[in-house]
Amino acid sequence: MATTKKPAAKAAPAKKAAPAKPAAAAKPAAKTAAKKPAAKAAAKPAAKKPVAKAAAKPAAKKPAVKKAPAKPRTPNAAFMKPLTPSPALAAVVGSAALPRTEVTKKIWDYIKKNKLQDAVNKRNINADDKLKVIFGGKAQVTMFELAKLVSGHLS
Repeated sequence: MATTKKPAAKAAPAKKAAPAKPAAAAKPAAKTAAKKPAAKAAAKPAAKKPVAKAAAKPAAKKPAVKKAPAKPRTPNAAFMKPLTPSPALAAVVGSAALPRTEVTKKIWDYIKKNKLQDAVNKRNINADDKLKVIFGGKAQVTMFELAKLVSGHLS
């Protein structure tokens, strides 16, 4: 039998792919798209960082100059001067002469004890009968106005 070359076989016709579901088709495409950049990044050699720049920086910093330890704060004499409250203010803080700082503390103690701080806006103080006299008849004041309004009742 003589061997003769057979002509190349014809390629089989491509089979038609079954119609794929849209959601199922999107997932593999997204996965392959996500894999491609990672594969490209892995294929590229890592860029070498210049070492010369790091060596050029000065290694030692100047030591910080240490200051002498601070003296404990001494209160301002004007704040510590005892002042006599007016009769309206004395109803809240007492009739004894007090420094401004203590008067403010006692007013805040009174406000918190009687729950006069506004629930919605904590900066506002709702006046009761005693505080309304101190606040000049206002039903509500802000905490920033408090020192100004109280200073008129100290002498």
